[in-house]
Amino acid sequence: MGMPQVVIVGRPNVGKSSLFNWLAGKRLAIVDPTAGVTRDRVTHLIEIHHRFIELVDTGGMGVKDADNLTEQVEEQIQAAVDVAQLVLLVVDGRDGPVPLDDEVIKRLRYVSCPVLLVVNKIDAPSLEPQAAEFYRFGRKMVQISVKENRGKEELLEAIAERLPDPAPDETAPADPVMKVAIVGRRNVGKSTFVNTLAQAERMITSEVPGTTRDSVDVRFELDGQSWMAIDTPGFRRNKSVNTDVEFYSTHRAQRSIRRADVVLLFFDATQRISKVDKQLCDYIAQQYKPCMFVVNKWDQLAGTMPTEKWVAYLRDNFRTMGYVPIAFITGQTGKNVKAMLNHARMLFRQSLTRTPTARLNKLLRTAIEQNPPPIYQNRHPKIYYATQVAAQPPTIVLFCSDPQAISPQYQRWLLHMFRDELDFGEVPIKLYLRRREHDDASARHDD
Repeated sequence: MGMPQVVIVGRPNVGKSSLFNWLAGKRLAIVDPTAGVTRDRVTHLIEIHHRFIELVDTGGMGVKDADNLTEQVEEQIQAAVDVAQLVLLVVDGRDGPVPLDDEVIKRLRYVSCPVLLVVNKIDAPSLEPQAAEFYRFGRKMVQISVKENRGKEELLEAIAERLPDPAPDETAPADPVMKVAIVGRRNVGKSTFVNTLAQAERMITSEVPGTTRDSVDVRFELDGQSWMAIDTPGFRRNKSVNTDVEFYSTHRAQRSIRRADVVLLFFDATQRISKVDKQLCDYIAQQYKPCMFVVNKWDQLAGTMPTEKWVAYLRDNFRTMGYVPIAFITGQTGKNVKAMLNHARMLFRQSLTRTPTARLNKLLRTAIEQNPPPIYQNRHPKIYYATQVAAQPPTIVLFCSDPQAISPQYQRWLLHMFRDELDFGEVPIKLYLRRREHDDASARHDD
């Protein structure tokens, strides 16, 4: 599994961003009494009891955004909750329960992960009895005060107790069931492709763009192995989404990408790449999902255009996705589909791969010897060691003298080296930079 994500939620002005900064140990999120300051998700790597997690700050639930971005803020909150392993529900201990807190509780009623109730602003022991009102929410409760630095250790302990068990170091079982999301702009043949997979008319297919308005799961078997295909609505440009149905179709399709193990991004061989394709690709990259570019309807161009020309066309339009494999298929007849799915399974296994620390650091030392980090502010930044802390996606933490000194260009070069030499060359890699503390020295020893 990937690195655990601990997501902070709650109504506006209960101290979510202050809590985020408090746990992170630095001022990262904007703290302001004005409701709605936080819109996008803010993430930070922290370590709790010798285990790394991603801490995620979100906007206030129920806030009416002054710039008419309420739907986008709510979508960002839902996206964070969908992938959370633990939710921290923050409430204001001085105000007590208010109606909007009840609404937040209702929204979290069916989440699959634990929810920990964090009562903030209990600045003194005399205020602790006021927190008793929150027991009616039926959640485990921790009382804290970010302002007065109270209850931090108790909160960290409660978080650690509720995290899922760490994944074993070995690779995942040989034949796990995998979920494949089929995405693309409208009318590229996604539902026809799903019907071919299922060998039945499980999906409504039509030449009318936008027939599929919801994400539908279709189970099928290939060579005795179980799969789940997620057919998704066709994407449209953001400014073209002008009805409730279209908005929620796009939202559900994005949610399908987030819960998929591998994403198949479909292109129509007879059509040019569009802005919608690029928006989709950006979203897949933001979610760190293994991806294949699938050029469908290739039978209509077979013999008239070499595949190399389309490959060059894709590489030129998606320059940051050079590691993504490309398949040419005919979804209606099933041509090349089996080979494509076998490659998709290989991507899934790559995403689950864990690299021993010894091998990773040997590669890192070789890379630094070949190309040291550029000078920053008249000093040579140092990278001391690396460790892989999670899989799906493979997540690597570099411990260095100054994270700001390692330029984005150098980080991309290191990722390129890792892909060339390690066992996950065709999937996204998440890279974190962390300043080495004195007590980290023991972590340099290879496993």
